[in-house]
Amino acid sequence: MSVACHRTEIPTSLSVKKNPAPLFTKLFGQTGHPKAHLPIYEGMKAYECGQCNKRFTQKGSLTNHLYVHTNEKPYKCKQCHKSFSRKDYLKSHQRSHTGEKPYKCSQCDKCFTQNGSLTKHQSVHTNEKPYKCEQCHKSFSRKDYLKSHQPTHSGEKPYECSQCGFRSARKADVKKHGIIHTGEKPYKCGKCDKSFSRKGHLKAHQSTHMSEKPYKCSQCNYRSTRNGDLKKHQLIHTREKSYKCRNVIPASGKKAL
Repeated sequence: MSVACHRTEIPTSLSVKKNPAPLFTKLFGQTGHPKAHLPIYEGMKAYECGQCNKRFTQKGSLTNHLYVHTNEKPYKCKQCHKSFSRKDYLKSHQRSHTGEKPYKCSQCDKCFTQNGSLTKHQSVHTNEKPYKCEQCHKSFSRKDYLKSHQPTHSGEKPYECSQCGFRSARKADVKKHGIIHTGEKPYKCGKCDKSFSRKGHLKAHQSTHMSEKPYKCSQCNYRSTRNGDLKKHQLIHTREKSYKCRNVIPASGKKAL
């Protein structure tokens, strides 16, 4: 697919240094053009941003970086008109329209539209959790999971439902909640025509199609496909009565309130 874009001129104040030789001389104490020492010079960050002093090894990398300061997004998607500051961002976005997923996990069959998404996914197989919460020492495999967890300590609930004002510390919770308003049931059973609003509900339902009954009672041989059914069964052994009749008159002769 050809990438459609419209390039704009970079402001003069943010222009790229055309001759990095002075920096080379400063670093190596030598004169002459840096190309004469290309094997050494290639690893150096000779291109410097005039706004934040960040350095880059390639002129093109600096050019892409400059858009951070100008807020320009010259690369536009023809499908949905979203704009991006870099050509590779646009190319990655366009896969959401084509369905292309070129990045495949070597451990399982999952494929991804972005290399970064694949990298995040791979932590599932390594069980690495490098992101630690300083408040409770919980660890997470991804930085965004840690960021989502942190508001639980402060009580902050920055994410709000636009329909009813429901608030949550996690964006994912508001997204799940939103299905209440839309009536959407995106999770479909592959065995029958039933659909569910939540993934957990679908998972519980799917077990009814399997002969396997993973939930076993520790008191007797009763087994069930659903954890909820097992909990109801266990009341037999504990003699708990979840639902009390309000009309029962106890030995005291007074009616229960």
